Amino acid sequence: MDSRLDIPRVDKREFLDFLQDEGKVRLDDYVEGAVEVAEEVHSDLMREDGTSPFLETHTWPVTMDVVRHYRSVNRNITSVEIATAILHDVMEDDERILNLYESKSYGFEAYLAYRFGSRIGNIASELMIKPLENYAGANDIERQLERFLEYCDILRDAEYDVKVIKLADRLNNMSFIQRVPGHDKIRRYMREAEDFYIAYTMLPPKMPHFYQRMRTAYERLRTLSTQKLVAA
Repeated sequence: MDSRLDIPRVDKREFLDFLQDEGKVRLDDYVEGAVEVAEEVHSDLMREDGTSPFLETHTWPVTMDVVRHYRSVNRNITSVEIATAILHDVMEDDERILNLYESKSYGFEAYLAYRFGSRIGNIASELMIKPLENYAGANDIERQLERFLEYCDILRDAEYDVKVIKLADRLNNMSFIQRVPGHDKIRRYMREAEDFYIAYTMLPPKMPHFYQRMRTAYERLRTLSTQKLVAA
């Protein structure tokens, strides 16, 4: 199977229909509000290939993946978990976010907590990748390592909901980057899978389904990297 077909391009209507029909989720104020904020933050944002909309190939598919996981293990999922999945990337260090909310003196993090509750705000903050300048190191490589090690500690101790969202997020990113051979994220995603994410799926609570998918995504990236070296 062509790995580029692994990630569907899902528009907003298809996403909402999925939540109601397959996810059996009621579109309440939490879900509708999360969709609104995600659109405000990520609208017109494209992915690494320069042509794929972020919302349609990441935000909506990742949330759908989270819902499917909960249903597959017969675990209850509420609009709070749905909204958290939708908002999982909104706290990233992004100038668009800072510009959109610079008029809010209390900050975007406080705005999320005010609008959606402290639980969603806390998880969004927990999943945020902090800027490199926050870390010590002689160069970016050393700072990236320090950031990765800290993030591993956060995820290791994270609750179930955070773990599911992060694994769905990372799988989407690993699968998508295969569309952009030669991108510098390929090597990083491979290294981080080797060092942490593959094993992370089997740390309690174990998630064997994610293990198989993480392993497959890693093997595809390794094959792609090997093919590039042979061609060179």
